[in-house]
Amino acid sequence: MSDIWQELQREPPTSIVIQGVTVQRGTRVKLRPRPRGDVFDQILSGKTGVVEGLDESLDGVAQVAVTLEDDPGRDMGEGRYPGHRFFFNVDEVEPIPHEIGSKAVTRMPRVLVAGIGNIFLGDDGFGVAVSRRLAERELPAGVDVRDFGIRGMDLAYSLQNDYDAVVFIDATSRGEPAGTLYVIDAAVDADGPLAVDTHGMDPVKVLAMARALGKVPSRVIIVACETESVDSKSDWSEMEMALSEPVRSSLSTAVAQVESLMHELLHDLKSKEQ
Repeated sequence: MSDIWQELQREPPTSIVIQGVTVQRGTRVKLRPRPRGDVFDQILSGKTGVVEGLDESLDGVAQVAVTLEDDPGRDMGEGRYPGHRFFFNVDEVEPIPHEIGSKAVTRMPRVLVAGIGNIFLGDDGFGVAVSRRLAERELPAGVDVRDFGIRGMDLAYSLQNDYDAVVFIDATSRGEPAGTLYVIDAAVDADGPLAVDTHGMDPVKVLAMARALGKVPSRVIIVACETESVDSKSDWSEMEMALSEPVRSSLSTAVAQVESLMHELLHDLKSKEQ
């Protein structure tokens, strides 16, 4: 019984050395599972994984928990949902070729692009429309794009997954012509409020929830679009799902702006780590 309590209370290692490379959370590795008659061996062999955690048994046997770099549900693996998080022995993972020989592997910066809005409320669906277009494009490594709709708690929990920056895409009403785009760079105070006024699922409340849960990204940027009309009817049979023409016409420009922000954020974050 004492061994069980010792196992439960033991802190996992923060890094291990594999092929001369210090492997830690965020390290990218190639998966080389040994044949065990498991269908996952064939599916995962040769894929690129991102180390999510490390563990070591009482007898010193180390294991590596990974998520798949190209898994659109990778954040679920980081949330420890089954089917998106996999365990391998240290001899079943290889640091990616250009990292072999390094003394340490720098953690890959991570950016979450979050589409926000209610598609049943006219132009409030702007953020959802932009995130869906982005999800169809080739994304830089380290960037996750997700349509959160009106699921504020899901977004707050997703921000716990070690993201360095988040880009909210939302609709707003600030008195400018419909279709006007805004890029708001909001500095996050670890304790103080974040003063941003947008329409729909309030990013400020989401960040407050995320802070209460434990983590808020150091960079928060909001890409917002001025609405022509946001339907507030209580009768669902009369709700308007289509974007207005000015807002629909702004989608391509908004997608380009967010793509540019992705690259700028990754460049800035990598520069800070060097």
